[in-house]
Amino acid sequence: MLSSQDGSLCDLLGELAAGGYRFVTPTPETHRRVVSQRGTATDIRDIFGWSLPFAPQTAGPRILRLLEAAEMVISEGDNFRSAVRVSSVGDALFLHSAYPTTQVDSVFFGPDSYRFVDFLRAEFAGSTAVGNLVDIGTGSGVGGIMAAMQVQPAKVTLTDINPLALRFARINAVHSKIEVATVEGSGVEAIAAPIELAVSNPPYLMDSAGRSYRDGGGMYGAALSLDWALAAAAKLAPGGRLLLYTASAIVKGQDNLHAALVDGLDEGRFRLRYRELDPDVFGEQLEEPHYRDVERIAVVGAVLERLE
Repeated sequence: MLSSQDGSLCDLLGELAAGGYRFVTPTPETHRRVVSQRGTATDIRDIFGWSLPFAPQTAGPRILRLLEAAEMVISEGDNFRSAVRVSSVGDALFLHSAYPTTQVDSVFFGPDSYRFVDFLRAEFAGSTAVGNLVDIGTGSGVGGIMAAMQVQPAKVTLTDINPLALRFARINAVHSKIEVATVEGSGVEAIAAPIELAVSNPPYLMDSAGRSYRDGGGMYGAALSLDWALAAAAKLAPGGRLLLYTASAIVKGQDNLHAALVDGLDEGRFRLRYRELDPDVFGEQLEEPHYRDVERIAVVGAVLERLE
């Protein structure tokens, strides 16, 4: 059951969907470049995609009332700005934090979200329904919600340490007509075994600001991915799978996350498939002092299956 404010945000998604809203969210750097050349919003996409300030008549009375009811509108002189942003994945819409995502509790959505969904779709091709699905570190809920549309699980659980992320994920799930339970916590610490299917897109960069959607800790940002993967593996049911979308810093040609996963898993109990999905992302991070020894940051997809 959504609160009155959250119900207003869900209604906002409904209004946008009815109007055919679509917006593919780019990287923050691309966003910065685009909006640096623009002024105030001229349409709904400018308001909820590009996070531009808008005049009341641009939004229209219905949209503005919903933002006000949800307390998600910021006054800027004679104009307003939405405190939320909306991205599309096909016909599905996802509410998340407005640009720029500088707050510690920001809920991020961007190119990784689309690659994550594509990774899941490819792995789920031909899959049958499962009993329970867990999205670890759900953020906006895009992984769990889009996965649920494909494998039709009996139960969907979304976990995150960020209460705002869980709030937005619940709203997004209701809009997409997916029933979910949300659990606040890191990894699978609060999830009971056995898990039949888990999906996860953990934070995978070293972030000096400590933003929860971005900071993956040690191993050049891969430590959290490793910890979550091994903890989830311990709770998988026989035949259960973890689909992990993350990244690994390549140092002297070596992928240390892959090596750590191989070392951490019992070869007789688990099967691991691991591949690079994109060889070079977030190249600007290599200018940071703590990435000095890193050659590139590779996006990887790992499928971990319990055999017995």
